[in-house]
Amino acid sequence: MADLLHIQNLSLSFPHKVCFDNFSAHISQGDRIAIIGRNGSGKSSLIKAIAQMGTNIATAYIPQIITDFDAYSGGEKFNRALSIALSGNPDLMLLDEPTNHLDAHNRSGLLRKLLSYRGTLIIVTHDREILRNCVHILWHIDNGKVTIFRGQYDDYMKELQTKYQSLMHQVDLLKCQEKDAHRGLMKEQERSAKSKAVGQKKVSNRRWMKSVGDLKAMRAEVSRGSKLKAISKKKQDLLGQLEQIHLPKVIIPRFNLSAQKVAQGTIVSISDGAIGYGDTFIWNNINLSVHSSERVALTGRNGSGKTTLIRGILDDSKVIKAGNWNTPPLKDIGVLDQHYKTLSPDRSVLEIISEAVPEWSHAEIRCHLNDFLFRKNEEILEAVKNLSGGEKARLSLAQIAAHPPKLLILDEITNNLDLETCDHIIQILREYPGAMIVVSHDETFLKEIKIDKYYGG
Repeated sequence: MADLLHIQNLSLSFPHKVCFDNFSAHISQGDRIAIIGRNGSGKSSLIKAIAQMGTNIATAYIPQIITDFDAYSGGEKFNRALSIALSGNPDLMLLDEPTNHLDAHNRSGLLRKLLSYRGTLIIVTHDREILRNCVHILWHIDNGKVTIFRGQYDDYMKELQTKYQSLMHQVDLLKCQEKDAHRGLMKEQERSAKSKAVGQKKVSNRRWMKSVGDLKAMRAEVSRGSKLKAISKKKQDLLGQLEQIHLPKVIIPRFNLSAQKVAQGTIVSISDGAIGYGDTFIWNNINLSVHSSERVALTGRNGSGKTTLIRGILDDSKVIKAGNWNTPPLKDIGVLDQHYKTLSPDRSVLEIISEAVPEWSHAEIRCHLNDFLFRKNEEILEAVKNLSGGEKARLSLAQIAAHPPKLLILDEITNNLDLETCDHIIQILREYPGAMIVVSHDETFLKEIKIDKYYGG
């Protein structure tokens, strides 16, 4: 296939970090490329740079934040922008996190459009369905470089895992050899020390000259020392290679929830309910019950009233309600959304948890934060406003786990999050012991956190 675009020695850096250096790639007609990587790795900057390069070809670029069509919701804005882009029959289409804010219906529509598009596609996404069905080339930004992989996403992750395990096996073998070489060196040094002691005695009696055995012992000690250094160097080289392979860490959280705090029976009960704004109800005939430890997903298209229903459960004064509403007091409800409103931006990670559970000792707080991958001093002393999206998500969940509510409400928390952070959230939510109401268009996410039932308007 003919080249459509050529990237030559492209670098991206900020005052506090280098995203990648000297990235070069050929983009051919018909290529379908996904740019993946952790939050803050430079994905959006890279796709924006490519958009600026494509001046001599028909290019359509839709960023994460669409500023046009003010009267529309986020999902509606994207659909309008995509329709306009496709109507121009672009040779190159660039999409930055297109599934954000899309409901299940619109996500399915986007998938169909991407599969039928015949031009060149470059997409920044964390959506596994798109990664598995719509692309055949991955650009992975990690550890200051961009790795190009031609193949499926699952195959790439398997290859990384296999390579990592192979290197770990080699490191383990070298550790054994290093121990053997070290023991051998200690024995040679012990022999040399005994030989030296004997030699000094002979010198004092003027009857000593280095024997062949003494010289062999010295050479053996030098040889073993050189071997030990070689093994140590090879091990360090392998450890360096391991650092270049970023495999997601696993979170195994512990929730601080005593038996008497576990909610029993029905947590939320709404019958013949209605909700809306001003004097207009936008959702009628609401009949919803949520029991202890039950997980409920609110479904429906964009604008159907899911977030409004959550505001009703939270007793928001901006909404109007009718019918019978029995909901927990606010102190028993935890809310987690994509903006992490429960985190004070000027507080440190340590202060956030200290304020949540003031009765905990410093050691208990450090242990709790360690469970959520905040382990270094500089990590726990960092201000919230300087954290990445993934770090804010983990800290919000650490805050909830320290003092778990009886009802946890999640509102589109996977938007804009990389795959690793989504996996971390899933690992934590699987362990959550209380009731849960979730608004999300991500079917994979809902399946992974083991939703019990779906309720839609």
